[in-house]
Amino acid sequence: MTAPDPPESTLPIGAALRRVFAKGYRLTDLRTDLLAGTVVGIVAVPLSMALAIAVGVPPQHGLYTAIVAGAVVALLGGCKFQVTGPTAAFVVILAPIASKHGLAGLLSAGFMAGLMLIAMGMARLGNLIRYIPHPVTTGFTTGIATVIATLQLKDVFGLRAGTMPDPYIGKIAALWGARSTASARELGVAAVTLALLLLIPRVVKRIPAPLIAIGAVSLGSALLHRAYPDFAVATIGSRFHTIVDGVEIAGIPSTLPSPSMPWGVRGVGFGLVQDLLPAAFAIAMLGAIESLLSAVIADGMTDTKHDPNSELVALGIGNVVAPIFGGIAATGALARTATNIRTGARSPFAAVTHAVVVLLAMLVLAPGVSYVPMASLAALLLLVAWNMSEIHGFIGVVKIAPKSDVFVLVTCFGLTVFFDMVIAVSVGFVLAAILFMRRMSELTESHFEFDASREGGRSSSLPDGVMVYEINGPLFFGAAQKALATLRATAGDAFHVLVIRLERVPVIDATGLVALENAISSVLRAKKKVVLAGPLPKPHRIFDKAELEAKHQGLFIRANAQTAMEFAVSLVDAMPSSLRKTTANVVQGG
Repeated sequence: MTAPDPPESTLPIGAALRRVFAKGYRLTDLRTDLLAGTVVGIVAVPLSMALAIAVGVPPQHGLYTAIVAGAVVALLGGCKFQVTGPTAAFVVILAPIASKHGLAGLLSAGFMAGLMLIAMGMARLGNLIRYIPHPVTTGFTTGIATVIATLQLKDVFGLRAGTMPDPYIGKIAALWGARSTASARELGVAAVTLALLLLIPRVVKRIPAPLIAIGAVSLGSALLHRAYPDFAVATIGSRFHTIVDGVEIAGIPSTLPSPSMPWGVRGVGFGLVQDLLPAAFAIAMLGAIESLLSAVIADGMTDTKHDPNSELVALGIGNVVAPIFGGIAATGALARTATNIRTGARSPFAAVTHAVVVLLAMLVLAPGVSYVPMASLAALLLLVAWNMSEIHGFIGVVKIAPKSDVFVLVTCFGLTVFFDMVIAVSVGFVLAAILFMRRMSELTESHFEFDASREGGRSSSLPDGVMVYEINGPLFFGAAQKALATLRATAGDAFHVLVIRLERVPVIDATGLVALENAISSVLRAKKKVVLAGPLPKPHRIFDKAELEAKHQGLFIRANAQTAMEFAVSLVDAMPSSLRKTTANVVQGG
C-alpha cells in the first residue's frame, strides 16, 4: 500500500509531479524511470508513425506528437504513470479531418480541442468520467477498433484503392473494388510481421516486440530487394517525402520543425473555426474519455489516485503546444501507460524519458526508418485494433447484461462504424440516461398507509379522516409522475386530511416538485387539507424558494412524521362533527 497523497493544489496543474516531490524522489527512482521510459519510447516509435500514417499524414507528425505532448502532459498532468501520444482511437476522428481539411486543418482542430480540454479541467469536470456507462465505452471502443482494422487492409494486401471515402460502406466497396491489385509480397510481409509480434513476447520479455519484429522484417525486406530487385514492397521512404531546406528527403526528417501556428498561411477566421468546431469537440471529448479511463486503470494497477482535473488541463496544454510543432491530437495511451507501469516507472519522469527516446530515435534513426515496410506498420495496427476491441467484454455484455444495455452497446457500435464516434457517444449517453431514469423510477415506491406504527410507534389504526401517503426513493424526472399518479386520483376518497411522508425521499428536482404540487392541488381542490411530513428531501432550497405554504392555502409542512400526524389529528378534531367521515377502504398506489 502506498502512502496517502498530499492535499491537492487549488490550481489543477502539475498534481502528479507535486506528489512525487512531496513523498521524496531518489536517485534509484530516477534510474528506474530512465529504464521504463526507454522501453516505452522504443514501443512508441513505430506505433506513433503507424498511427500518423493511418490518419493520413506523414509519419513524422506522429513522432512530433509523442515528443512534445508526451513531455508536456507528463510534467503538468495529474497521473504519475500516464504516457501521452497519438492513439488508435483518434484515427476514426482524425482521418476524415485530414482528408477534408488537410494537415493545417487537422493541426488547427487539435489546437482548438486543447483549448476546450483546458476549459474542462479548469471547470473541474474531470470527475464526470465516472458517469459514462460501460456499454457506451465498450460499444464505441469496439467500433473504433473495427474501423481501424478495416483501414489497414489496404496496406496489408498492397491494394491500390486510391483515396478512401469517409463512409464505412464506401471504404469496404473501395477495398473490394481494388481486390485485383492485391500483392502476395505485401501480404507475406504483413503476415511475417504479425507472427513475430505474437511470438516474440513469449520468448523475449525485456525487449519490446515491435522493435525486433519491425526491425527484422525491414532488414529482411531490404536484403531481399537488393538480392532480387523484383521483390519490392511499399515502404515509408517510397510513400512519403519531405522537403527540408529545399532538399527532398525520403521518409522522415531528422529534425523537429520550427514552431509555427497550426493554421499556417491560410490564417484563422470564423469560417475555419465554424467548420472545425464539431471535429475539435469530438477530439476533446474522446481525448478526455480515453485519457481519464487510462488514468483510472493506472490507479488500479498501482494503488494510487490521479487528479482528473489536472490531467485534463495538462492534456489541453499538450494539445495546444503539439500542433505548433506539427503534432497531431494526443491523449493518454493505455497500452503504453501499462507498459510504463510494468517496467517499473516511479514518476512522470519515465514518460518524459519516453519522449526523449522518441526524439533521439528520430534524430539518429531517420535514414533507416525509410526502409520500414508499410505492410509491417499495418500489421502492427491490426494487433493494436484487436487489443483495443475488448471483444471479450463486448461478448460478455451481450451474454449477461439486460437487453436494454445490450441495445445501447450494439447501437453505439453500429453508429461508430457506420457514422462517427460523436454521434455514437451522444446517442449512447441519451439512451443510457433514459434507461437509467426508467430504472430509477422503478426503485421509487409509493403507497397509502393506514397504520401509524411503521416507525415503531402506536399499533392502532389511523384516526378517522386521516390518510397517509408515503413515498420511498428519489422524486425526480421520470419517477415523480409514477409516484404521484395514484395520489392525484384519490382526491375524491373519504378522508379530510392527507399526510404525505417524504422522509424517505433523499432528493427532489424541479420536475418532482411540479408533480408534487399538481398532486397537492388536486387534493386541495376537493376541499381537503394536506400536511407534508419531513425531513424534506434535498435540495432544501427548492422547497424554500417554492414557498409552498404561502402558495397553497390548506397545505402545511411539519418537520417529521410524528408532528405531522399530531397536527393532522388536530385539524380533523377542529372540524364540525357533521363533516367527519370514516376513512375509506384501503387504496394501493403504484
